[in-house]
Formats: sequence, C-alpha cells, structure tokens
Amino acid sequence: MARLTILDGGMGRELKRIGAPFSQPLWSAQALIESPQHVQQVHRSFVDAGAQIITVNSYACVPFHLGEQGYAEQGKALAEKAAVIAHEVANNSPNKVLVAGSLPPVFGSYRPDLFQAHKAYEVSNELFTAQDEYVDIWLAETLSSIAEAQVAAQVFARSDKPCYFAYTLQDEAHQSARLRSGELVSDAVEALLETDVQGIFFNCSIPEVIEQAIKDVNTVLHRTGKALTIGVFANSFAPIKSEHKANDTIQELRHFSPDEYLEFCKVWHRLGAEIIGGCCGIEPSHIQALTKWRDSLEKS
Repeated sequence: MARLTILDGGMGRELKRIGAPFSQPLWSAQALIESPQHVQQVHRSFVDAGAQIITVNSYACVPFHLGEQGYAEQGKALAEKAAVIAHEVANNSPNKVLVAGSLPPVFGSYRPDLFQAHKAYEVSNELFTAQDEYVDIWLAETLSSIAEAQVAAQVFARSDKPCYFAYTLQDEAHQSARLRSGELVSDAVEALLETDVQGIFFNCSIPEVIEQAIKDVNTVLHRTGKALTIGVFANSFAPIKSEHKANDTIQELRHFSPDEYLEFCKVWHRLGAEIIGGCCGIEPSHIQALTKWRDSLEKS
C-alpha cells in the first residue's frame, strides 16, 4: 500500500465545537469576520493531531453564504485572509505541512439543481486568485455533479500546482456509487481523466458509501490503465436525503468515535486511498487516531 498522507478534519463544525461565532447562513465565514483567531486555533489543533495538509477556510466565502452584497464587498478579501491564516500556521509548524486551497460549491452544498456554470466560473476564478499565492495544492470541494467539476477544471487550468476534485456522494447505497446529481462515479472518473487533475477525492458524504465509490474508481482506472491519487474526507452527518436544502438548518451529527471512524479509514486505505482526513464533524481526536495508526503501519 502507498504511504498514507493525513488531511485535516472539518473546519466549520470544529469552530462551532470550540465556541467560535457560528451560525447560518455565514457558517465558517463568521469566524473569519468576527474571530479569526479561532480559525487559526482550529488549524493548529489539526496540525498538532498530525495533519500534513490543512485546507483554507474559504468554503463559505461565496455569495450563497455571504449574500451577493456581502460577497461583492468582502468575499475575495475573506478568502485571502483565510489563505494567509492557513499559510502562517503551516509555516510555523515544526513538521512539513501543506496548505490546500479550496474552491467551494458556489451555490451551496448538495445543490446541483442550482448550478450556473458562468457564475460558478466567475466566483471560483476570483477565489482561486485570492488564495493561490499562499497554497501548495488545490481542492475543488463537495462537487455534486460532473458539470461542477468541469468548471473547476477550467479554473485549475491556470495552476501549475497539484489539483484534485472532491465529489460528494448520495447517502443512499447503490450497486454503483452516485454523485448527488445522480450521475455515476464511474462517469465522473471518465470525465476527470480528460483533464489535468491529479486525483479524485470523496468528501462531505457518510462513510458507509465511500467504499463502493473507491471500488468504482479502481474499476475505471484498471480498465483504462490510468492512475489517479485517491483521497477521502468523509463527514459524520446523519444521512442526507436528495431533497435537502443547504442553509436551511445546521445538519445533525452522528458523532462517530475516533476508533469507529478509523475502521472506515482502514478499509479506504486498503482499497487505495492515499490521502485521508475528515469533513464536517471529524475532529482533531479523529485525526490523531488516524495518525497513530499510520505511524504504526510504518513501524511494522
């Protein structure tokens, strides 16, 4: 098996857990605006737990969360501020830590029905410019459809850094894994292979559906003879139905223990996932357990 790289956990829910300002619709952007030291604290907590990659807290720096006027006034500045914070934490770490820039879903999580390609490109391009100076790699996060990924690929064409697509999956189990749009993961992989993107991740999905998605990726890669880095950062949400409306409520968590989440991670790594962390509800304690297990593998 390839060496496992540890990604951080979920920023937004960790901000809420430690008492940072946190409410809808601003989500994790609220702490950036009102209490950036809390964002710094969360990054440090994940680094202390063993994270080798931390993700810029730009997820909510979009009109969907800030509002059109709020985004126009401060969206780009907030994304740059978030990138600077992550960059400083990584630089001050005793170990090597990479910073992942984040291209978030412009129209809200799990809402492929709201997608508008032109607007998505415009906002994503601005967020790319705001963060790029301070990041080492790029993640297009919580992609719900192939169309969303195609826009991200257009933005990433500007980059000479490693770029990855992170798709979110339907929480209902299927024989073949599906994106939130209903499109097959296998079709998403085929489309990704036509781009210069280096890898495919699955994020902001329940752990139970990740295994099938990785198997579907491996099937396409075996058939085509191609290679991609595979990564996972799942959440601890209760299953989300297809009619979910982002921003309506703060989603309920299931609170997996670190050991429970680790058991899923072991399966993903065995199937070929080389980068693993967590999304909403995955805390530093989960990342610490994952790090300890990775270290034990390297000693054996």
